[in-house]
Amino acid sequence: MSDVPRIIILYYSRNGATQQLADAIANGVSKAGAEPVLRTVACDGDAACQRDLLIETDELADCAGLIMGSPTRFGHMYSGLQKFWEQTSRDWLKGALVDKPAAVFTSSSSMHGGQESTLLAMGVPLLHHGMLLMGIPYTAPELQQTDAGGSPYGASHVEHAAGSKLNQYESRLAEQLGERVAKAALKLT
Repeated sequence: MSDVPRIIILYYSRNGATQQLADAIANGVSKAGAEPVLRTVACDGDAACQRDLLIETDELADCAGLIMGSPTRFGHMYSGLQKFWEQTSRDWLKGALVDKPAAVFTSSSSMHGGQESTLLAMGVPLLHHGMLLMGIPYTAPELQQTDAGGSPYGASHVEHAAGSKLNQYESRLAEQLGERVAKAALKLT
């Protein structure tokens, strides 16, 4: 590992809203003094694939933490992310991610579009890998102020409230999540 801890931000974004959350999270990771590494999974020319590199399972062992994001898909993560995790048995057996901090984020087109179940479902493979799953504590005032995305389970965006653009609370909560994971990684490395 390099001197600066690398935090992988693994996500899929169809139309760009989840990518905006990934960018806000990356800002938080940088503010905390770690290096954000934006990665995606195989997709068909969507927002994430147009800009960021595809994740390689070999990168998992070298990261200091991981933050995963997906739009909601009937209360679950995008199938390409699930497929990626199904290919990580070698890393799971080696304990490549054990005791590394992790978090999750999501976006949906409606307020009740399955955000919390998606966030919880995305945490399952991270917990199986032995990661330390983190959320956003209620000490973040934005959790009390938001009328759209944001949850103690992770950062989120609700498109109907503000279109595809993140509102100030969603953006700040995503940034705080990135800072939180990076600070934990810095303490653990």
